[in-house]
Amino acid sequence: MNEELRIIISGGGTGGHIFPAVSIANAIKAKHPEAKILFVGAEGRMEMQRVPAAGYDIKGLPIKGFNRANLLKNVSVLMKLWKSLRMARTIIKDFKPQVAVGVGGYASGATLYECSRMGIPCLIQEQNSYAGVTNKLLSKRAKKICVAYEGMERFFSADRIIMTGNPVRQNVLDTPLTEEEARKSFGLNPTKKTILLVGGSLGARTINRAVLEHLNLVEGSNVQFIWQTGKYYHQSILDEMKGKNIPNLKIMDFISDMGAAYKAANLVISRAGASSISEFQLIGKPVILVPSPNVAEDHQTKNAMALVNKNAALFVKDIEAPDTLLEMAIRTVSDNEKLNELSENVKKMGLQNSAEVIADEVMKLINKK
Repeated sequence: MNEELRIIISGGGTGGHIFPAVSIANAIKAKHPEAKILFVGAEGRMEMQRVPAAGYDIKGLPIKGFNRANLLKNVSVLMKLWKSLRMARTIIKDFKPQVAVGVGGYASGATLYECSRMGIPCLIQEQNSYAGVTNKLLSKRAKKICVAYEGMERFFSADRIIMTGNPVRQNVLDTPLTEEEARKSFGLNPTKKTILLVGGSLGARTINRAVLEHLNLVEGSNVQFIWQTGKYYHQSILDEMKGKNIPNLKIMDFISDMGAAYKAANLVISRAGASSISEFQLIGKPVILVPSPNVAEDHQTKNAMALVNKNAALFVKDIEAPDTLLEMAIRTVSDNEKLNELSENVKKMGLQNSAEVIADEVMKLINKK
């Protein structure tokens, strides 16, 4: 192939879409350093900062999602969609990609729609066990559909589906620390059972409430806790904790080294986002999942149930978590047999080297042209 490699990657809106997109780009670059990669995102969304920070160029479209609550506002949404399609067409004509990759999110809808109309082969990557609206619409135009869960033929044509898994953060897999060293790095007892509570970078109100309302359980247990509150809730939690000294509770707004945090923990309490679940699968980490109710099509509950149905995770509904979560976690972390069962079952679901596998599929589409 003498032609210069030119690839468009489109999508974003949330970290769950952006991280896989950048991982796929990095995997393509590692195999083909000469490749030119252009991202297309949505103006004002986090990809417009995250992608340049990762070293890639990005163009923004003025696209917005439909407002289901106020239908009149959708007149401006339709105008922005029309404008975005025209802009996408111009970007594609100027860049001349040989293949397009979509990872979900509004921008990928406009970009891959126009690419497919212009005869450019498209690959989409669906992170969740319940396909997003954009990917469902694009699937009829895509040559390949990379997925992370079984049973995705409910949404997509079976002959185009490839089970690849989701790309994950490498530092999560590669931490050199032992369990004891990891606990020491958080200022904790190196030999004591440890529970990690994470609600994403902004935090999860429900998980935070579960701790605040049961500080007596935390203090009275023979377990230590690493509690990532999230930046949004951190100050109000510190205010509530004033005058309370609980030595087995380590409170942090954000954890930069998640590899160390996972290694320190015998059990994790987490939302059920696709990227987090893929990490638990690859490292074989026992987890209690508390799906966020504030996501499209309730996809986090569906992600969680894919694990629960294989005895690979425990599950607590968001509405029940403040009352039951802490008690369940303390009981579970003390049950070595249960921890081993969860660890073995979740690890069986992990798929290795996902970004590299997807990058290879992207290259095959170019070679087929």
